Amino acid sequence: MSNIHKTAIIEDGAIIGENVTIGAFTIIGKDVKIGDGTSIGSHTLIEGKTTIGKNNQIFSHATLGSIPQDLKFDGEDVELIIGDNNKIREYTLFNPGTKGGGSITKIGDNNLFMGYTHVAHDVIVGNNCVFANVATLAGHVEIDDNVVIGGLTPIHQFCKIGSNVMVAGGSVVTQDIPPFCLAEGNRAVLRGLNLNGLRRRFDNRSDIDEVRKAYKAIFESGNPIADVANDLLENNDNKYVQELASFVVNTKRGIPFNRK
Repeated sequence: MSNIHKTAIIEDGAIIGENVTIGAFTIIGKDVKIGDGTSIGSHTLIEGKTTIGKNNQIFSHATLGSIPQDLKFDGEDVELIIGDNNKIREYTLFNPGTKGGGSITKIGDNNLFMGYTHVAHDVIVGNNCVFANVATLAGHVEIDDNVVIGGLTPIHQFCKIGSNVMVAGGSVVTQDIPPFCLAEGNRAVLRGLNLNGLRRRFDNRSDIDEVRKAYKAIFESGNPIADVANDLLENNDNKYVQELASFVVNTKRGIPFNRK
């Protein structure tokens, strides 16, 4: 049985799961679907074609599913999809996709979005990520799993952030950040590997050693990074090295590193 405050407005057509809590003065639009066990704080707006999974915690004054902040948007059919077990804090803003970006903004599972985080149109977020206060993801940004973005950090549109990356607070990200790396600065550049994160998530120390050697070969040898990455793809079968090298080869916006 759900617990819906008497002042909440649930439009006809909305689908509300079991054991959902909806706070005072919250508005749920007609095309919204909310999964079991999700709690929604007071004064929250959820509208548009928005699907929310199970056991999410959505705090007061969040706005989810309002139309994209894109002047090209012309009322087309677009979606916002949110997975399970996310914590979405106060004054966050999530927009759906646009026709030009695939029409979907998609959030995975077990993420924490701290206050005032903005997830813009056509953004893709993986699982187990943390976005500190006022992190700003511009349109078409892609975030892989286990990423930490520090507070007051904007990420430029179309940038991609690889898995297990940490971006320091107050940075400005305008290029792609490869997996396993630490980035910092305005404009953000690579500062090495996110070793603390890797030690928490990698079972074998040998994998960290392999990634460390690959990082040095790609970014510190002075050789063209695409050439080194292609060589690693051909001659190193470690799955994490393969992930790092593949990211480097396929980058669209380039990688910000200090050239020797």
